[in-house]
Amino acid sequence: MKTELLETWSGFWEARTSREKALLTWGAIALGVVLAWSVLWAPAQEGRTRLRETLPGLQRQLAQMNAQANDARALSAASQSIAPTGGALKDALSASLNERGFAPVQVQLMGSAVQVQMKNASFPAWITWLDEVRRQFKVQVSEAHFTALKDDGQVDLSVVLQPASASGSR
Repeated sequence: MKTELLETWSGFWEARTSREKALLTWGAIALGVVLAWSVLWAPAQEGRTRLRETLPGLQRQLAQMNAQANDARALSAASQSIAPTGGALKDALSASLNERGFAPVQVQLMGSAVQVQMKNASFPAWITWLDEVRRQFKVQVSEAHFTALKDDGQVDLSVVLQPASASGSR
């Protein structure tokens, strides 16, 4: 295949006069330059120009994101030591219960404590949720009443949760 191609090219080239050969050579060089310009140089030049224009804005965005990340780290560390109380605790517990699919749930504010009442709840899922909110919201159980139902693992419950700092422990 390669030899056939070389023979065909050689036959074509030898049949040309020196003037035609010069014209074809200069035409190929011009075509190569135009092709190199349009495929390699022009897109690279446009890209450099576009990057040069957008780079300062991107650098500002990066600096702003870094500042926001530092603020978020500082706020996260500060929020670790602050547990919600009162209405904020009630709202946080309600949202957490809804996220975990516990419904219908009755959540009431009782002074600084929050009472949670549920019917036909999965006891293992409830205990898992309770352990998570105990750590996340720094609450403790101050009162709990459970009634076992006929279905295994299902209970009716009434639990009073209060901020851990309210009892003086921790």
